[in-house]
Amino acid sequence: MSTRKVNPRLLFSTSGKVKKTVVSEQGKEAVVALLGTGDFVGEGCLTGEPLRLATVSAMTECVIARISKADITRVIHEEPAFAELIISHLLARNLRVEEDPVDQLFNSSEKRLARILLILANFGKEGRPETIMAKVSQETLAEAIGTTRARLSFFMIKFRRLGLIDYNGHIQVHSSC
Repeated sequence: MSTRKVNPRLLFSTSGKVKKTVVSEQGKEAVVALLGTGDFVGEGCLTGEPLRLATVSAMTECVIARISKADITRVIHEEPAFAELIISHLLARNLRVEEDPVDQLFNSSEKRLARILLILANFGKEGRPETIMAKVSQETLAEAIGTTRARLSFFMIKFRRLGLIDYNGHIQVHSSC
């Protein structure tokens, strides 16, 4: 797996959607996460991680705050509410990282697609599910769930026919999912 040296910093998405990818030594790219507003990226800098394994790319127009390791460490010590936010985020991310291999091992491609669509639409978070504003290509979704684009297209058509989603440039997940 290729790695890149990086200045230690944490990124925080204040708006927009991004994809996190890794590239093997053979050049094969894999989507490992689709993230959005309120997500942190680069938490490894807090542990002194000198290299990064992943690349984050914007999928929509984004506003990203870059926070140096020194600043984030200072704020964690000075602001208990922020420290609680970071800890909550890290625990939620850890849970998701644990769920991802279980999802890949035990769930069908169809269920993995449903899960990622619900995550992208912020289903289960405060408020109502959002339209997925990112132009998420079927190729990106297929990579994220570990299937072919043709198979993903089949599931998307099925989900639309069942009234679970609508898509015409943007994907809208209905709360009946």
